[in-house]
Amino acid sequence: MASWASVNAQVNRVDTKSPTAAPPKFIKATDAGQFKIQGTGKPFQPSGLARSEKPIDDTRAIIGPDDRIPMISRKYPWSTIGRIVGESTDGNAYTCTGTLIAENIVLTNSHCVINPETHQLSKRVAFMPNVINRELQDDNDTALAEKILYGTDFTNDAVTNQTNDWALIQLNKPIGQKYGYLGWKSLPSSTLIKNQKKFIFVGYSGDFPNPKKRGYDFLSAGPGWTASVQHGCSILRDEQNILFHDCDTTGGSSGGPIIAVINGQPYIVALNNAEIKRRDGTGVVNLGVKIDVLDRLSRGN
Repeated sequence: MASWASVNAQVNRVDTKSPTAAPPKFIKATDAGQFKIQGTGKPFQPSGLARSEKPIDDTRAIIGPDDRIPMISRKYPWSTIGRIVGESTDGNAYTCTGTLIAENIVLTNSHCVINPETHQLSKRVAFMPNVINRELQDDNDTALAEKILYGTDFTNDAVTNQTNDWALIQLNKPIGQKYGYLGWKSLPSSTLIKNQKKFIFVGYSGDFPNPKKRGYDFLSAGPGWTASVQHGCSILRDEQNILFHDCDTTGGSSGGPIIAVINGQPYIVALNNAEIKRRDGTGVVNLGVKIDVLDRLSRGN
């Protein structure tokens, strides 16, 4: 990490306010016993929800040169991924990406619920499942954060902050019963690195989609309101328990899942959270967070 410069979290600053609600209760990782995670790491597809391996349910979109396509499917597993809208203590709104991993638990980054510069906790956090072109299946399915368990408040050294940049959001509604949820597997770094071009990344990036691009004109809500999907990205290496990956990401895609299909089922194997630039300006690479902490939390440790 010594040859790299600043790390930039990939939140997206927006004007949209999160729904009115009381501030969530924040819980430190050291007090994880106060936060119940019912998930076991196994994916769940509701019996009445169809499945599709393709994130596009029609043929209107055209794949662009940045390898991302729009997620415009209401089917499982795409239904499990949603847009996080938060409001900071100073009243500014921002967006991230989150994924259901239990009927009322969403996985995202710590910096999507805590300002890494001021260390202030967000006043409000909402999860909008499977947003497509600014629309939900049902507006009543927007869920609000009641409790948030976070891995870091960004008061530690850079490596510790990076490796612990995860958070779990307990929602006020069990919407995973309707939308399903993904499983997770904390695979060894050697296994992740060996499987080049085998992963799928999904995120509500602030630069995607471009409605002026031919084939994307029907996505009129503009950037950040439809998730992008990239098939075939890779985990490049592991340095000090920090994952480096080449999935296409920008602001708003923080908390987005890096997914592997294992025995035909979708599992989260890492979390996108930031980009890092060389001090000499010659390169940029994206960073990811390991998810082995989920195994410990699900066991009640």
